[in-house]
Formats: sequence, C-alpha cells, structure tokens
Amino acid sequence: MKRLLIQNGLLVDTEWTRHADILVEDSQIVHIAASIGADEVPEGTEIIQAEGLCILPGIIDAHTHFHLESRGTVTADSFAEGSKCAAFGGVTTVIDFADDDKKGDLASCSKRRIKAMQEGMAVDFSLHQGVYAFREGLDEELANLKKAGVSVIKMFTTYKNVGYLVEKREELKAIFSLCKKHDLLVSVHCEDDATIQKVDAAYEGPYDPASHAKLRPSEAEARGIDTVGSIALELDMPLYVVHLSSKAGLQKVRELRAKGLRVIVETTPHYLFLDKSKLEGADGALYVMTPPLRSEEDNLALQEAVLNGEIQVIATDHCSFTVEQKMASNDSRTILPGIPGTEEMLSLVYSFAANSGRIGIQQVVNLLSTAPAKAFGLYPRKGAIRVGSDADLVLFDPDEAWTISSETTHSASGYTPYEGTEVLGRPIMTYLRGRLVMGDGIYLGLEGNGEYVPQKDVGRGKTIMH
Repeated sequence: MKRLLIQNGLLVDTEWTRHADILVEDSQIVHIAASIGADEVPEGTEIIQAEGLCILPGIIDAHTHFHLESRGTVTADSFAEGSKCAAFGGVTTVIDFADDDKKGDLASCSKRRIKAMQEGMAVDFSLHQGVYAFREGLDEELANLKKAGVSVIKMFTTYKNVGYLVEKREELKAIFSLCKKHDLLVSVHCEDDATIQKVDAAYEGPYDPASHAKLRPSEAEARGIDTVGSIALELDMPLYVVHLSSKAGLQKVRELRAKGLRVIVETTPHYLFLDKSKLEGADGALYVMTPPLRSEEDNLALQEAVLNGEIQVIATDHCSFTVEQKMASNDSRTILPGIPGTEEMLSLVYSFAANSGRIGIQQVVNLLSTAPAKAFGLYPRKGAIRVGSDADLVLFDPDEAWTISSETTHSASGYTPYEGTEVLGRPIMTYLRGRLVMGDGIYLGLEGNGEYVPQKDVGRGKTIMH
C-alpha cells in the first residue's frame, strides 16, 4: 500500500479553510487532522512539507476538446498532450465531449470516446454526450447512455451546416422532456442560427478575423439562451449554459432566472479577460473561437457576474490548433476555431480573484472544482478535500508571480492566447489519486493512467444553483 503524508499546508475546500495535515493511502484521502506526526504513520510513508502552500482539490476543467477531429484535421493537443497541459495547470479531471453519429446508439458513441481516451489520458476524465437529432428510439438511447455513466448531454442552437442543430422547437422540447424523464442534465451551446444566417446574408465583408465578432453577434447568444431557456422553463427542468460570452446573454439568463428557471452558467477565461481587439492584429486568426471574443464591456459584465455569484463554473473550452493550422486561413469562416487554455486557467482565475479583493481562494476552488464536480455528478469523489474523496490534490503557491508565455506553457499548439500576461499563483505539485503527475516543473504523467469517472444523477441540478 502506498502512503503519502502532506504536512503543514493550508487546506482549502469550498466549505472550510484550515491548516492541517492530510494522509493518503493508495488513491484516497483517509485522514485529515491538525497534526499527523511522522511517528503516527507506517514506515515507508512519503512525507511532503507544504509550509507556505495552499492544498486545493484537483481542478476540474469542465469543458475540453482533446484530440478533436474536425474539418479534415485534428487538434494539436492529443489526449496525452492535453493531459500534460492539465497536470501543469493543477487540473486532475476534464469533462470532454463525444459526438452523436446519429446511428441510434448514444451509449456506443460515448463508449468509443471513453475507450480512445483511456489509451492516452494521464488525468481522469468524464464526458458530455452530443445529441444532434430527435429520432425514434431516443428514449431507450438516453436510458442506455445513463447506464453507461454519462448523465449530461450537449446540444447546439447553431451549426446547422454541419448537422448539429435540432431545428424544430417541438423536437427540441421532446429531447428536453426525455432528458428530464431520465434525470439527465442538458448543456447547450447557445447561438441562434437564424440570427447568424440573417447577419451573414446582409454582410458585405471583408471576412478577415475581426469579422468573426460581427458575424456571430451577442444578440445571437441571447436568443439562443431564450430559446432553450423557455423550453426548460415550460418543463420545469434545469439548464446548463456553456461558455457564456456576452452581457446580452447574461441579461437573458437573469430574465429567465427571474421567471424561476434554474440555470448553471459556465464561462471561460478568454471571455473574462480577452476582447475582440485581439482579432484585429496580424495574428488575429489565433484568437478565433466560437462564440467570438466580445467587447471590453462584455468582459467587465462577466467579471462582475463571477464576483457576485451569478456564474457557477469557469472552464476553458480547450480546443487547440497549432499556429500553422490557425494561420492557414485569414477568412473567419474557415479559420479553425478554438484556443488552448487548460494550463493557464487556475492562475488566471486566482489572480483575478486576488486582485478583486472581493472573493477569495475558496470561491476559486468552488468555480474551478467543487461546482463542476457537483454539476457533472462527480462530487464528492472529485471536487472536495474530505475523507473518502480521491486524493486529487494541488500544492499551490499563492505568492509566486510569473508571466504566461509560450515558453512557460506546454500546449502542442506552440502558443498561448495569454502571452505576456502577468499572474499570481502557480501549481507546484499535482497529485492524481495520490500519485504525483507534476512536480517542480517536471511532468510525471503516464499515458493510460487516467480513469473514466462515471456521473451520478445530475439532472435535477439543485445543488449549485444561484
């Protein structure tokens, strides 16, 4: 049996913060106490001194696309490379994505993705399963999907051109109703396709990277949220909005909540800290993602929403392409959309919290670990520091000041969208189920060591609602 004792750190859980020692046996936390002496543990126990460091539950990136095959190519970060980015960022679990092949067996879609990820992942993972069409037999498909341990589906109100959009409202409502029946959480990429098509039809160019923000305006996001929100409200079921990007979208969430809708809102560091001016430079193609970057006004509105508790989850939508892949086109319609971000997330959000003076590290833990664990049915195995939880632990130096750059990050994309950003706080050691996967700048992850984590019931969505 492998044992690990971490002494003299500041343990930070969403529910409490205290100086304490923590004992790990094999993969789980077995004892937490104010002091656990070396003489109280069996001989051979590894002892780590964590004085001056915070010990956080492993970060959960609730929205990633590692090894995504899209538009005739594949993303830069494979499962192994994505895991490396994760470990350096203190991320021990990611929630990735499985496509719907529309062949009538969603559970098989998830199982194929799980099998592929198990071969390369060095951190743990779970899934949300895409659903792109209403069809006969979907009731049974969803029942079998849940038996496979996937309790969150992903839908789109856009991308009609690639077959993701369920266009008819009655079919969309029928899918939502079946998800309620099976206690599945519905997550949605909200951009109204009709609005986007109308804007595009009237647009006269040019189609440079800066046009991306014009062609997919914030009102499209607000209308997408209104569409799915009204259905969820009619059915009295919760809704998870992925990567909220705009002030207009936020206002629509507020209106729906005022009517009684339970909404879990996710945003990303790029919608908090980057604006559409990034699209105007010579390297504008590097900053194309969907939804697009918005204005500084949108940044500030979302930052305020984080500070006042209106946003429950921060994730990254990590979908990295190499500089060469991104720069292969200068047309916003064909630039490969997506950016890296898993590694940078914890330091960016902690810096924002520390600089705000309004929320502390416990709230950071909630946004990046506990709330996503609860939303995706992984809590308290993940997202907590308590006896019986997985020993996913991050030794975090809250005082280290450093600068994010392509030289200090590890994505195979070869760049970071946060180049030159000065941040405070850095993961020093990352443990996955009691095993060190990153320590003092050295990566120790093992391909295939990541485990699939099944999801428990999530559809009622009551545990983290605003």
